[in-house]
Amino acid sequence: MRGHGVDIGGRLRSVRESRGLSQRDLAGRAGLTNGAISLIEQNKSSPSVASLKRLLDAIPMTMSEFFSEVEESESPKYFYSAGEFTELAPQSIGLGTGARGVSLRQLGDAARHALMVLHETYPPGADTGPDMLSHESEEAGIVISGIIEVTVGEQVRVLNPGDGYLFDSRLPHRFRNIGESDCVVVSACTPPTF
Repeated sequence: MRGHGVDIGGRLRSVRESRGLSQRDLAGRAGLTNGAISLIEQNKSSPSVASLKRLLDAIPMTMSEFFSEVEESESPKYFYSAGEFTELAPQSIGLGTGARGVSLRQLGDAARHALMVLHETYPPGADTGPDMLSHESEEAGIVISGIIEVTVGEQVRVLNPGDGYLFDSRLPHRFRNIGESDCVVVSACTPPTF
């Protein structure tokens, strides 16, 4: 799978330097410490989805742009095999300790389109983090298997297979697998600002 072996720290450092930002500048913008950024750039610490999102917002850059590998091809690409999705979740790229992390598999290069589609897997106990996510989009999803607790603003709901959600992504939101097995969700977001 193409997502594996992405050097998050190195990529973050090169993006930061290409924008002329010091670790201190980026830390100030993202509300993190210089030390935290230094550890992430050395791949000694694995950021949560929410803290990586906060760092990229400070640059600014989307998760999709950060992880996409530029596809140089002559003919347009319409079909993607399972192995050609782009993995957007930091934990599943060999960083961090403990359980297998969240997987957010993106179909194609969302930066080139008005729609982002993700195949998401949340292992038991997985959580996008207490810092709630928010971005300028609308998002929707359908639970394929397992259960997931979704918080949107003040509302909290446990969704079962076949259940779905649709909300304005500017509302603070969080996903947490409170079940015993993996939860799989297929989601869409427009425009792709995640």
